[in-house]
This record gives sequence, C-alpha cells and structure tokens, in this order.
Amino acid sequence: MSAISLKRIRKSYGALQVIHDVDIDIASGEFLVLVGPSGCGKSTLLRMIAGLEEISGGVLEIGDKVVNALPPSERDIAMVFQDYALYPHMTVRDNMAFGLKMRGESEETITKRVDRASDILKIGPFLDRRPAQLSGGQRQRVAMGRAIVREPAAFLFDEPLSNLDAALRIEMRLEIAKLHNRMKATTVYVTHDQVEAMTLADRIVVMNAGVVEQIGKPLDLYHRPASLFVARFIGSPTMNTIDASLSDGTLTILGRSVALPESAAPGTGAKAVTLGLRPEDIVRCSAHEAWFSGEVAVAERLGSQTYCYVEIGHTRMLTVELPRDAEIRVGEQMHLRGVPDAIHLFDPKTGMRLN
Repeated sequence: MSAISLKRIRKSYGALQVIHDVDIDIASGEFLVLVGPSGCGKSTLLRMIAGLEEISGGVLEIGDKVVNALPPSERDIAMVFQDYALYPHMTVRDNMAFGLKMRGESEETITKRVDRASDILKIGPFLDRRPAQLSGGQRQRVAMGRAIVREPAAFLFDEPLSNLDAALRIEMRLEIAKLHNRMKATTVYVTHDQVEAMTLADRIVVMNAGVVEQIGKPLDLYHRPASLFVARFIGSPTMNTIDASLSDGTLTILGRSVALPESAAPGTGAKAVTLGLRPEDIVRCSAHEAWFSGEVAVAERLGSQTYCYVEIGHTRMLTVELPRDAEIRVGEQMHLRGVPDAIHLFDPKTGMRLN
C-alpha cells in the first residue's frame, strides 16, 4: 500500500475557490476519514485524489509519484461510490472481473482474485446474479469486491453507506472495519456521518467551507476540539455552547460566577468567551451549587442512557446525559452544573479554542 500526500491542494471553478491550500499526509495503511457538512469540499477533495477532478494548484503524490497530471487509470487507486456504479446487465462475477479484463489479466488471475474477494465479503452465493437481484447491502459488497480485486495502492470511499437503512449501515460499517483490519489498505473515506468517522478512522479530517479545521485521532477531536465548528460537529448529541465571560479564573454564566481550576482557565484579564460542555459533563446538583437552572422540556430514553433537554430561560436549551433509569418528569425544575475540568472555552469572534 502507498502513502498519499496533499501539499497546498487548491480547487477553483473560475473565480470561485472551493478548496483552500489543503495539506494532509496519509500514511501507508492508514484509514483516514474526511468529514464535514454538505458542501464543505470533502467529496471534491476525494475526486481530486482519484483524478476525477482537475487540481487547480498544489502537489498530489501517491507513493513517491506526483500524479497531478495522471488520468485515473494510471493512479493505481480503486474507488467505491455512493450509488454502487454496477453494470446492470452483468453478473456479480463479471462486474468484479471487468476492470481486470480491461487490464489484460489472465483468466487464472481473474478467477483467483474474484474468488478471494467474494470469500472475504461473503458474496460467493451471489456471483451468478445480476445487481437488480441483490439487496442494497449486497450491492455495496459487490462494489467493494470490485475494488478489492484490483489490489490497488489505495482505496477511496465516497459516502458508501448513505443509501442504506440504519441497520444495514451499522452492518456494513463493521464489514468495512473488518476489511481494513484484514488488508491494512491505505483508505480515504468520505462521510457526513460523524458516527462513521469516529468508529472507522485512524485519523479524522474535519472540513468546513473548503478549509481543514482540524486533523487528529477521533478521541482527540472529541476531547480537545480546536474550534467551535469542530466542537459542534463532532459528538452526538452535539456539544452545548453558552455565552459567558471570563475574568482572572472566574467564569460568569447567566449571571452566576464559577471559579475554574487553573487547568481550565486560560490567561488573565476579562474577556467574552463561549463555554462548551458535552452532555455527559453536565450533572444534577442542588440549587445553591447550580450553574444553570431550568425546566425539563423533553426526555429521550434510549435504553442505554437518557438524554434530557432543559430549557434555560426562553432562548437556550441544554442537552444533559443522565443514567438510563434516572427519574425525570417533563416540566420539573432541574439544577445543573458543569464538570470544571471538562469545560471547553472558545473565542466567540474567531471560534478558536482558548484553553
């Protein structure tokens, strides 16, 4: 497998620049996930790696070779698309073998690779069927098998699970993770689903409007988001954010003052801040300890845990994670405080992390 390097990669459509000087080094065998909202540029970036979009500026290397000007067929990559892209008139076997036949591989090699891939993906019983006779999950396995048989330098996945229902997405997510653990293939995977990103990735690249906001391991992004955008995008439910002010280690939130530990309080002097708290870092407390007090609007009991939505005033809603058997009544008054060592502070103007 090959490493992939993106150096100051840019993409423009006329005067409109959509990818801004992206720098990413992907190690050989790494599973890298590009994540972000619709329109952030993640699929465009993937298509530039594949050679399906022209690169407007910068250098793209696969292995030790600069591939900016190479057509897709000469980049030694395999791509799995959102819509499977299978030939409807061909059998599963012929779909998987087609690329190898175009490359002039021997029948013996083709049969060996197709049989190996179908065994890995457990699609052997379907080899003589056509795509219309398969379920969505089976079609996605065929699309993955077509990529595997090529034995490429890297695999590219463009939102491969978005057309599947919730149960199938979980099943196929596990299949992709098992496949990567088995093959140790360099993989670049695009998704808007941050649960897929958190569970599959060795590292995640969070993109926003064509710019890389942060690159890191999943839990690093969760516990130390570099910006408000990352804090709100990574995590489900999303992080609670509240306007506050900070002065010499004392945080003032909605008129209440809270002394912070040194580890959580950046610098001295007075400044406006945005306070971030994950739902699991807010706990119930007595009225005199409370940072927030409000009325329970909704309680979602999910079996493993309960999410409680508490109205603070008339304009704010806090999401709080509670034990699954917590006693809650809609309309009751709830007093809450944050865990001081788990708070996140951001600059409200730049959105960048302060602590």
